[in-house]
Amino acid sequence: MSTRTPLIQRSQELFERAQTVIPGGVNSPVRAFKAVGGTPRFIARAEGARLWDADGNELIDYLGSWGPMILGHKHPKVQAALRAALEEGTSYGAPTEREVRLAELVLQAYPSCDMVRFVSSGTEATMSALRLARGYTGRDRIVKFRGNYHGHADGLLVQAGSGLLTAGGGSARSAPSSAGVPQAFAELTLVADYNDPESLEALFASQGPEIAAVIFEPVVGNAGVLIPTPEFLEALQGLTRAHGALLIADEVMTGFRLAPGGAVERLGLEPDLVCWGKIIGGGLPVGAYGGKREIMEQVAPSGPVYQAGTLSGNPIAMAAGIATLEALAEHPPYAQLEAYGQALQTGLEEIARSAGVPATLNRAGSMITLFFREGPVQTYAEAVGSDTEAFKRFFHGLLEQGIYWPPSQFEAAFFSAAHGEAELKATLEAAEAALRNLAAGR
Repeated sequence: MSTRTPLIQRSQELFERAQTVIPGGVNSPVRAFKAVGGTPRFIARAEGARLWDADGNELIDYLGSWGPMILGHKHPKVQAALRAALEEGTSYGAPTEREVRLAELVLQAYPSCDMVRFVSSGTEATMSALRLARGYTGRDRIVKFRGNYHGHADGLLVQAGSGLLTAGGGSARSAPSSAGVPQAFAELTLVADYNDPESLEALFASQGPEIAAVIFEPVVGNAGVLIPTPEFLEALQGLTRAHGALLIADEVMTGFRLAPGGAVERLGLEPDLVCWGKIIGGGLPVGAYGGKREIMEQVAPSGPVYQAGTLSGNPIAMAAGIATLEALAEHPPYAQLEAYGQALQTGLEEIARSAGVPATLNRAGSMITLFFREGPVQTYAEAVGSDTEAFKRFFHGLLEQGIYWPPSQFEAAFFSAAHGEAELKATLEAAEAALRNLAAGR
């Protein structure tokens, strides 16, 4: 890896062009580097654990397309499945065998779910699951947690995480995190604090009969990685059951990544509905929601809760998803990912301690965040108390040495089965230089 500042002329030119035709020059806000400054890299190609930008700079990838590339880029099985599917067509607007096969694979990994409906994104999945919860319970209100991000549907952009922690507005409870969201929509969303059972108990004590569902990230990835406490998980299960509300696990990031059965398996959860995305599309746009048969049969055409999508179950996306889930089952990477993650975590902690940089590292399997602050980080308030200026310098220090870390303190980093000893060594060497430079500049 070169330690010289890389040339990014082509990325700069493309970003200037993009800003004239695309809002902010990007099609998803965090890509714009608003939280860290500088010019985003325009990616030309990827393979294994690495990316190459438009200027030919090689980068070790810790975005993984924000989660789905658990096998690494251009995995041979996925590429072969895509080629075969393309030979047959791209979209039919009619059912296919691949939809049935992928549904079977998802349900095999999640025995608490009896049925699944495919959509085209994680946002569609969470939006549809909440409509279903309201239709099933006959109630209007939902509960979410500060810093949990569930996509950009209007009712969910309240105290949301992800790019909204740096780009959005709204600070009061039940206030929209985005312009354009009616206050009336936001007021149907109640907000509790993640890892704070008492805040959830208070909401149910005051408004329990009106609450249709609680939606949550089992392991948060959109405020940086936050790991749930046993007491919090117990409260989630107990309060929803006691009050007749549904529990919705948003596994868009964690599904199939933290275990074959995602965070549900890893944490021993029993949700009523689960939402998926990312990995079940193998890098293509896919989302899904599923759950108990009696709930899912309320979805049209079986029941009165309407949800539809012309591209839902797209055959190309289904092919990528099938290949990915089959590869994960044939050669489970979880022990390898855990070993890599432990080595990365230990290395980063030792480097930060040696450099005298206040830092806390949270990791769940192959999701990891280095928070620039002392002490444990279990809550949204603790996460947002991190030193974001220090993170900016750390991010650019890594990027200059060919390590592409997520461009926000409040986004999880992901690594894949393609990451090995060479990537680990290069990452830790780059982190040591970045953190020592950071310490020297204090």
